[in-house]
Amino acid sequence: MRTFNIFLIGFLFLTACAVGPDYSRPNLATPEKFRMADAVQETASFANLPWWDLLKDEELQRLIRIALSENKDLKHAVASVEEFQARLLTATMDFVPKADVTASAPSFGRKANFLFPGFPNAFNYYLQGNLAWELDIWGRIRRSHEAARGELLAREESRRAVVLQLVSGVAEAYFELLQFDLQLNVAKRTLRSWEESVRIAQARVRQGVITKIDADQFVAERANAAARVAELTRQMVQKENQLSVLLGRNPGRILRGQSLTEQVLVPEVPPGLPSELLQRRPDLVQAEQTLAAATARIGAAKADRFPKLSITGILGVASPQFSRLIASETAFGVIGPSVAGPLFNAVALGFQQKAAEAQAREQLAQYEQAVLVAFREVEDALVAVSTAREQRAVQAEQVESLQSALQLASLRYKGGLANYLDVLVAQRNLFEAELALAGTHRLHLVSVIQLYKALGGGWHAYDTALGSSTPAHEQPLEHS
Repeated sequence: MRTFNIFLIGFLFLTACAVGPDYSRPNLATPEKFRMADAVQETASFANLPWWDLLKDEELQRLIRIALSENKDLKHAVASVEEFQARLLTATMDFVPKADVTASAPSFGRKANFLFPGFPNAFNYYLQGNLAWELDIWGRIRRSHEAARGELLAREESRRAVVLQLVSGVAEAYFELLQFDLQLNVAKRTLRSWEESVRIAQARVRQGVITKIDADQFVAERANAAARVAELTRQMVQKENQLSVLLGRNPGRILRGQSLTEQVLVPEVPPGLPSELLQRRPDLVQAEQTLAAATARIGAAKADRFPKLSITGILGVASPQFSRLIASETAFGVIGPSVAGPLFNAVALGFQQKAAEAQAREQLAQYEQAVLVAFREVEDALVAVSTAREQRAVQAEQVESLQSALQLASLRYKGGLANYLDVLVAQRNLFEAELALAGTHRLHLVSVIQLYKALGGGWHAYDTALGSSTPAHEQPLEHS
């Protein structure tokens, strides 16, 4: 009993170590606050809002829910998670002994009947059980399990990134569609105005008040407005087709809810602390889990260079006569330790370890790059939100002034107090300004959505809505 206890303690001691580096999050120099954030740093980010509290348009909410249910990229991501869940379970089974059974019956005849019972071979009836259990002395199985777990968590974060991309992609496409609607209405209204101007100009040509060259200018502007109507109609239909694909459907008409100018978003968009970005953004967590998996594979590759100690055994019965298969003299069995180690392939295994180390350095560089890109996207979105709001305000003021100028120029032209150039320039400037204002309306809305996406918002709420529990990988893989 004492010998067994000593053996057990020694076994546990050996299996308590694992070769190769333990993973810990790289030390990254992250800023204390975002550069374009307000002076007063908010502790809570608006990215904590669920997407349905951010996007108030009920029709847009319906489209997003359809996309989350039917989008093909998301279904692909979900299937990928299920695949790596199975891979993790496969790696987990390496911790337990492997057992299998073989049986043989020479049913089609044999020429020899002189073999002794108790020896499994092609001339005997036999039933044999095999046992193999690798003792994870160097941590090869544990490191492989860590790598499989990291890959699974990376795929799960990839799925979450697809959800975030899908919510923001549908919202952005929807707002662009509303922009084309608004611009198309402006273009059609301007086209009708130019048609009236052409009618008046042609009448004045017949009266000899203006020349045909002057009337041709109005005809040219009318043609420009008609061309913009055709262009905007094409863009609107193409955007509907793009949005249909995001919804997992064939191209078709998309219903609208509120107009572009009626869309309401949250008035305040505090970004929160920069350090929260490392835990909130799915693509950053995905890159970190991929790095953790690559780090674990170094240990697995290093453990392959050491001898493997296993407990192996066989147990069964064998006999030339089926009727005497179950008898004391037909039984056989053996159990004991076995050792297998690399010999001529030791150099190749060393190169495999170097390849795993290089892959980990590659994943580290990708993780660091992903962090830099994430901070850049947040800063870009912050400045876009603040400047788009200011730009929209001044462009709205510009449109009001140009509307007043056009009205005055039209009255003076009809009264013979101004020439056609005043009306032409005023109408053209108003047309371009109204189109630009519609684009800025959309830019402001999309900038808020892009900031929400850059901060990694919304996907937690999606998981909660589906009733899934908080995943175990909210904290990165770390070892003490």
